[in-house]
Amino acid sequence: MIRTFYQSFQNRDYRAMQYCYADDAIFSDAIFKNLDSKQVKAMWEMLIKRGKNFSLTFDNIKAGENAGSADWIATYKFSATNRKVINLVRANFIFENNKIIRHTDDFDFYKWSRQALGLPALLLGWTPFFKSKVRRSALKGLEAYMKLEK
Repeated sequence: MIRTFYQSFQNRDYRAMQYCYADDAIFSDAIFKNLDSKQVKAMWEMLIKRGKNFSLTFDNIKAGENAGSADWIATYKFSATNRKVINLVRANFIFENNKIIRHTDDFDFYKWSRQALGLPALLLGWTPFFKSKVRRSALKGLEAYMKLEK
C-alpha cells in the first residue's frame, strides 16, 4: 500500500492516491491537522494539480499488517510564491481493511516555511502565531478548492 501510494504520488496520479484511503481516514501534518477522508483526498488533488516542477523520492519503507512508515522527499515550486522547496518528510500509516485509516506526515515546519515563504518565515516562522496563520490560510485554500471542484 505504501509503495503504491508513493508511486502514484511520483506519477502525479491523485486518483490512485485517493483510492489508498479508507472512507473514514484521518490525515495530519505540520500544516493540515486532522483532515477527514474527503479533505485529504482533495488536498492531494489540489497539491498535484497546482504543483510546479514537482519530483518525489521515497525509501525506508517499513510495513506490517496494520502499520507502516516511509521517508519521502518532495521537491517543487511552492505555488503561492514560486519559491523552490525541498521537503523531507517522515510518514506513518495505520491500515485497516487494506486501506490507509490514519496518515501522519512529520516535517520541520520552520525549515519548510523558510523555503516556501521566504523572509517573513525566516523572521517569524518559529512562532506559534505564524504557524497558526499558515494553517488557517492553508485550510481556507483547501476549503475554497473543494467548493470549486464540486
